[in-house]
Amino acid sequence: MEGKHLEIQIRDRVALITIHRPPMNTLSRETLYELETILNEAETNDSIGCLIITGSGDKNFSAGADISEFGEMGDRKTAEKTLRRMNDLFNWIEGFPKPIIACINGKALGGGNELQMACHLAIAADTSELGLPEVRLGIMPGYGGTQRLPRLIGRRRALDLMLSGERISAQTALEYGLVNRVVSQDKLRDEAFHWAKQLADGPPIAIKGILDAAIRGTDQSLIQGLEIEREHMLTVARTEDAIEGITAFFAKSPPSFKGR
Repeated sequence: MEGKHLEIQIRDRVALITIHRPPMNTLSRETLYELETILNEAETNDSIGCLIITGSGDKNFSAGADISEFGEMGDRKTAEKTLRRMNDLFNWIEGFPKPIIACINGKALGGGNELQMACHLAIAADTSELGLPEVRLGIMPGYGGTQRLPRLIGRRRALDLMLSGERISAQTALEYGLVNRVVSQDKLRDEAFHWAKQLADGPPIAIKGILDAAIRGTDQSLIQGLEIEREHMLTVARTEDAIEGITAFFAKSPPSFKGR
């Protein structure tokens, strides 16, 4: 599961994926293709219950796409093929059946911010900055930013940030609902891992159902969303994990989930 630009560590059912393209940890196409491969393996690896995506160092989660590759975007067919593949990748992250936590260790700008928005959850260092500054280069977000940011923080706030290209602090991102938690830089990795470990120890089938119902269901009507929830609940209620969880509750002991 090793890549040229990504470092992977697996411990206690948590896979830590680190973007390693110093100093800015930019997202070249090769880097994102490596991420596709890693996710493909992680999805079916039962020893992984939760994933963390972070950047190397303490300055940049990812400063965005590799601008040196933008010249190839002049060809419409090439550009469309690349954008569709990246949209598919970020959609896959958002719909992944295991929790993915963005551990934002520094600047998350452009494609880096779009990557963290595609993750299910986000924890940020208090020194982090987030933004979609593409407009200042005469372009616009192309990896889902115009769609995910308004859904996360509201249309007017999102438009303000995208049209101005301004960055916001981690604390403002927390207030807006763009991240879940903010901690000091020196505690970031430990807090992210502790959070991921809690999720990895949970019941896999129920977690998969929650993720799918919440992500896929909220893009549909309430009635359709409830149908998705009901189907998952009918499956989850008959699992061995459900029996284990209820039995452990009455026994006042911690459950041991097996994913069955």
